Amino acid sequence: MDVSKAGLEEALERLRKERDELRVKVHLGGMDAKDQWDALEHKWETLQGRLGQAKKEASEKAEDANEAVGVIAKELQAAYKRIRSELSEK
Repeated sequence: MDVSKAGLEEALERLRKERDELRVKVHLGGMDAKDQWDALEHKWETLQGRLGQAKKEASEKAEDANEAVGVIAKELQAAYKRIRSELSEK
C-alpha cells in the first residue's frame, strides 16, 4: 500500500469504501465475522485518530506519522481481505 502523502488519501478512501461494503456483509454474516469486525472497528478509530494527529503534525513529523498510519492501514487491508474471504466461503 502506498503511504506517501499523495497516496495516503487515496488508500484511506479505498479502505473507507471496503469498510462500508463489509459492514453490510458482516451484519448478515456469522458471529465470528462480527467479533472480528468489532476488533477492526477499534483499529479503524485508531487510524482516524492518528490521521487527525498526523495532519496536525504534518509540518514537523509527517514522515513518521504517515508511516504509523500506513502500518495500521496495511493491517486493516489484510484483515478486511481475510473477512471478505471468510464471508465468501459461507
